[in-house]
Amino acid sequence: MKGLQATTTLHNGVKMPWFGLGVWQAADGEEVQQAVRAAITFGYRSIDTAAAYRNEEGVGQAIRDSGIKREELFVTTKVWNKDQGYESTLAAFETSRKRLGLEYLDLYLIHWAVAGRYLDTWRALEKLYRDGLVKAIGVSNFQPTHLADVMKNYEIKPMVNQVEFHPLLTQRELLQFCQTNSIQLEAWSPLSRGGDLLEHPVLREIGEKYGKTAAQVILRWDLEQGVVTIPKSVHAARIKENADIFDFTLTAQDVTRITDLNQNRRSFEYNPDNVTWGLE
Repeated sequence: MKGLQATTTLHNGVKMPWFGLGVWQAADGEEVQQAVRAAITFGYRSIDTAAAYRNEEGVGQAIRDSGIKREELFVTTKVWNKDQGYESTLAAFETSRKRLGLEYLDLYLIHWAVAGRYLDTWRALEKLYRDGLVKAIGVSNFQPTHLADVMKNYEIKPMVNQVEFHPLLTQRELLQFCQTNSIQLEAWSPLSRGGDLLEHPVLREIGEKYGKTAAQVILRWDLEQGVVTIPKSVHAARIKENADIFDFTLTAQDVTRITDLNQNRRSFEYNPDNVTWGLE
């Protein structure tokens, strides 16, 4: 991994950047546009949004303003829970594509595993993939049981699973399942919420050793475990700082110390095995 534009290869041969920008909670309009423009200026080539974030239009505008060739960018969005189902997913994809102003998407994800819906939703994603409207398809917040269900019922297995992943929630079983089945794990909220993780004495001590912040140590730890990572920020200085992680390597001992911080603690109180929100 020699920089922001380094890529991993998904099981269908598509190359996906190891590192990108998440835009959850970034307000549509100037706020998200400034964040995306800053990220692209600093060398980011992966931008992750979702229909539920309500900022796809701003993301699309910033991409057009960037002057970067479309094929050099990797753009992800997601179908929201209330839109899941076969026909409704196809319609939701078209809505997202128009908001983004793009002819195709690089990655389209099912946002959560809504019981009774996610299999039909996956069937719609397979159609979009076969029709060439999206280069890769995947899921978000899926557990091993959900992934196994998709793999049992459909020909194409997910290429990516985007989940909450950080030193307090290391998801070892899920990571191993994904690696065994060639599904790329991707971390959302890699720095957790509330900032308490960034003040953790172990992380700060390790950071001092490398001349890095606790946040940079965490993000480097993600990458060294083979986890694609998309920290979110709307602040240009933080966006730049987050990406300054390609000039050092953690020792095996430091990786273990960070992994051992696990508490199986989610930042969000959502249960991925019982999705009841966002269905109205």
